[in-house]
Amino acid sequence: MKLVILLGDGMADHPIEKLGGKTPLAAAETPNMDRIAREGVGGLAANVPPGMPPGSDIANLSVMGYDPKRYYSGRAPLEAAAMGVPLGPEDVAFRCNLVTVDLEKRIMVDYSAGHITSEEGRELIESLRKAQPEARLHPGVSYRNLLVQGDDEGLNAVCTPPHDITGQPIDGHLPRGEGSAALRDMMESSVPVLEKHPVNLQRAKEGKSPANMIWLWGQGKAPSMPKFRDIWGIEGAVISAVDLLKGMGVYAGFEVINVPGATGVLDTNYEGKVAACLDALERVDFVFLHVEAPDEMSHDGLLEGKIEAIRRFDERVVGPVLAGLERSDHEWRVAVLPDHPTPLSIKTHTDEPVPFAMIGSGIEPDDMKAFSEEEGARGGCGTVEGWRLMGMMVEE
Repeated sequence: MKLVILLGDGMADHPIEKLGGKTPLAAAETPNMDRIAREGVGGLAANVPPGMPPGSDIANLSVMGYDPKRYYSGRAPLEAAAMGVPLGPEDVAFRCNLVTVDLEKRIMVDYSAGHITSEEGRELIESLRKAQPEARLHPGVSYRNLLVQGDDEGLNAVCTPPHDITGQPIDGHLPRGEGSAALRDMMESSVPVLEKHPVNLQRAKEGKSPANMIWLWGQGKAPSMPKFRDIWGIEGAVISAVDLLKGMGVYAGFEVINVPGATGVLDTNYEGKVAACLDALERVDFVFLHVEAPDEMSHDGLLEGKIEAIRRFDERVVGPVLAGLERSDHEWRVAVLPDHPTPLSIKTHTDEPVPFAMIGSGIEPDDMKAFSEEEGARGGCGTVEGWRLMGMMVEE
């Protein structure tokens, strides 16, 4: 049996008046996801346990089959694994966003500095390394970079994700609590280095958002997780443009597949991801294929962009994966779902359950007629803890 999870990050949303009370997921053209819902079974997946923050880290860990209450230790350590940054027993990894702040009004303008390129980001991080040689900074992908601190420094500080405070004053959201003073100092001292950097001066000339500050958050220590093969007895692979998902794959013991042109935004290489998925299924029995674009459109508050991201996910990922499996000689099952809602009205994540649907060998249809939040509530599986979905795929 070949198993595939197709995950459209942040696809779920709330009803929108401009769409006649529909959600973007219900309004988008999604014949392939609708087919999975219509010919398969589904329900609602509670991917974020009560009391835990609704991050993509926690939600995707659930969908991979790991109970976050047992295995989650922070977002940044997962990204460190993907970047090949080793963490010692006393090390604490932080996400280090390059952000755009209105320095006069001290307002968070853009959590991603206009989705700055990885090449530009690397130049800026290298300049910060020279200015702060004691800081263990590591350049990553686009605005997503990494800081590592020793001696458990900053582990218990309260840090706010920058995408939660777009358009808000930063002063009420800077790190606070135990070990936070050094984090705030590092963030503030990044401003004079970045503000007049040639990369940012050129971006300003081009009308782009300057990356004029770093933002530290998502800290944690290296997790201790069992390998996926030891739980389910099968080998897996993960395909994503995002280091967070790749890092989860490293700890799970997956083959981590890097697809050229996978960007994490609307112009990602959908066809490359599909080809990599179908190719991997000749080597392994499970593939987790992640597409980030709907979430990025949600954080940017772009309604038409989110609908288009969902449409492209359906047309250029879900449909071709189904077609490829149907041409194969294997028995197979495919599940499709978001990790969490990212409502356009608030531009950040919520912890509400999300719709899921599963189709394939041995699965009989339930009462779902299409793939949406409303139809998910009618699914025969009811509401299930997200980390139990993998067991449903493997064992039922």
